[in-house]
Amino acid sequence: MSVLAVAGGAAMAQEPVLSGGPYVPTPQRVVEAMLNIAQVSDRDFVIDLGSGDGRIIITAAQKYGARGKGYDIDGELVERSTLAARKLKLEQQVRFETRDVLQADIREATVITLYLLPDMMHALRPRLIRELRPGTRIVSHDFDFGDWKPERKVSLDLDEKYDVTGSWSSTIYLWTVPPRTVQ
Repeated sequence: MSVLAVAGGAAMAQEPVLSGGPYVPTPQRVVEAMLNIAQVSDRDFVIDLGSGDGRIIITAAQKYGARGKGYDIDGELVERSTLAARKLKLEQQVRFETRDVLQADIREATVITLYLLPDMMHALRPRLIRELRPGTRIVSHDFDFGDWKPERKVSLDLDEKYDVTGSWSSTIYLWTVPPRTVQ
């Protein structure tokens, strides 16, 4: 997809501006670890917020028999994910939707996966606690919820990831939605 802009009478292709932040695929080794830490099973409905190419939802369906849904703001990535699921004959188990993660319907989830920047994590936190059923597992790659301390934190050394800080590792965080308190 490209957006055309006319400057000085000439059409120039520009990259679309997406409010969801950059697309950075989660390394497959991290995907496997996230699903393992969340103890995903065939009884789970996994929702990936910022699903990118769909690899987390597709792996959850292939490896664990889980059902799931991925939300991403980029329609081309959603199309790519949908096509990959169809090729793997998983279209009855998984689906993908073009939507801002802040507007996604998350109520069906038993597991939420995230690889979102800190501002998005903090914006989502109140909604996750309010809308998800107690006991729902939340797994994040590299970014946490600030003062909501994770139950588990695991670091993985990776060959395929290198960031500007010189880190060759990924961190995975796990939280469980707490029981609701009576007011």
